[in-house]
Amino acid sequence: MRRRLLIALTVFATVAVLAFAIPLCLTAATSRTQELILGRTGDADRLAALAVTAAATGDNRALTMEVDRYHDLYGEPVLVIDGRGTPIVNAGVNQHDPVVATALSAARRNQRTATVQRLTPWSNTGLLIARPVGSDTHVDGAVLIEASTATARTDITRVWGIVAVGGLAAMALFTALALMLSRWVLRPLAGLSGSVAELTATLPKPRTATPVTRHHGGPPELRAVAESFDTMAMAVRDSARAQRRLVDDTAHAMRNPLAALTIRLDSLEPGVSETALPTLHGATREVERLTALLDGLLDLAVAEGTDFDPTRTRTTDHCDADTVIEDRIDAWHTAFARAGSTLQRTSSDLAGQSVTTSAVGTATAAVTRSHEIATSTDDLLNRTSQCDAEPQHATTRAGSAQQPTDIAVSVDVLAQILDVALSNSCRYAGAGATTCLSVGTEPGWVTITVSDDGVGVPATELEELTTRFFRGSSADGIGGSGLGLPIAAALTTSRHGTLTVRPVEPHGLSVIVRLPVGKPR
Repeated sequence: MRRRLLIALTVFATVAVLAFAIPLCLTAATSRTQELILGRTGDADRLAALAVTAAATGDNRALTMEVDRYHDLYGEPVLVIDGRGTPIVNAGVNQHDPVVATALSAARRNQRTATVQRLTPWSNTGLLIARPVGSDTHVDGAVLIEASTATARTDITRVWGIVAVGGLAAMALFTALALMLSRWVLRPLAGLSGSVAELTATLPKPRTATPVTRHHGGPPELRAVAESFDTMAMAVRDSARAQRRLVDDTAHAMRNPLAALTIRLDSLEPGVSETALPTLHGATREVERLTALLDGLLDLAVAEGTDFDPTRTRTTDHCDADTVIEDRIDAWHTAFARAGSTLQRTSSDLAGQSVTTSAVGTATAAVTRSHEIATSTDDLLNRTSQCDAEPQHATTRAGSAQQPTDIAVSVDVLAQILDVALSNSCRYAGAGATTCLSVGTEPGWVTITVSDDGVGVPATELEELTTRFFRGSSADGIGGSGLGLPIAAALTTSRHGTLTVRPVEPHGLSVIVRLPVGKPR
């Protein structure tokens, strides 16, 4: 490619220099030729005027002296003849030369002799200038000068040489610039090609051939980079597929042995002594933790491998967000009550005033029955104001009748996403925290927000919460696998939605799930 680029730039520079130099040289040669012809024609006309005076007075001495002086000064032969062709003054001209005779004959007929339009360094050494003697109607003779072109050709050669040197200098400059430009353009390309080749060499060979070089041309360097990129892309795609298959196969393959191990551990409990029971229970918890981890990996693999098209969904792939939220509140309120925290639903009435709907009575009854926590209904309702710090990312709906919340997500998927957010809030927000669920709508989207006023996480850890196996510093000492939010984010992304984690002021955490609306049923 460098050679082709240099050739192209050099040819372009050559054409540009020649397009400037050739007209300049031709113009200089034409100008110098016209200068020579006009000068010698003026001299011939002056000698013709002297010849007319000499013919009128019958005295040729002044004419002879002027011709001799001109011949001595310029070294150019001069011939003056009368009307009959008889030489009056001859200063070195061969009158019998056919070319001279033709020029004199044309001048005696009052015709201008043909002259060259442009001299060149290789033109003839002499130039004939013939002028008639007399008036336009009566010719009494002719004057002929054999003008030397040596000086003019020397001047033209010098000018052409200067232009040639300038052109060569310009060509050298353009070539250097072309070389620098080619190196500047190709150096990153060469580095990129080498880096891609090194990276591609470390990847497994793709199963399909690279199609770039078969369907496209171009310079070899670009074709090599394109082929390396194509190979790398296919290798990365195959590796991603293999990784998903590995996680899927591993999770499936290990669930059966873990289930068998759980059964064996459970069957051992009646025969284990009291002193060994803590060890048995610890082993059982570890097996359960490993089972949950494998289930999470399997769910994550399924979520990441889902290709969801919201425009082609079945009826079962739609659900009403309000219905699912109410169901999840009913399912989780007991767990929140036992954790010493509050779970409630916030929305807007038709007048735009904030109201709270929650499972307060149910939660209070459950807490009273279990005698684990005593929280009055008035206290729960007073804590509703803590949800006012919740970020607003969509227009809060004013009643389900006016703003439908049907989304292009199945009930199970939305429930799984909400369960992750609610589980994290229940586990990590801390006792006394309030968790609020709200639904907002905007054209084409439904936004579900789960926020709490708990301990939250440091700002530096927010972006890492959706990373696999990452657990915030506020979760130290609390169980978990670090796969919940990554699974929820993968499920949301696979449905062409977004999951965002943001802080709540002055403290707390908010999970915002934005999903596309479903088609009207």
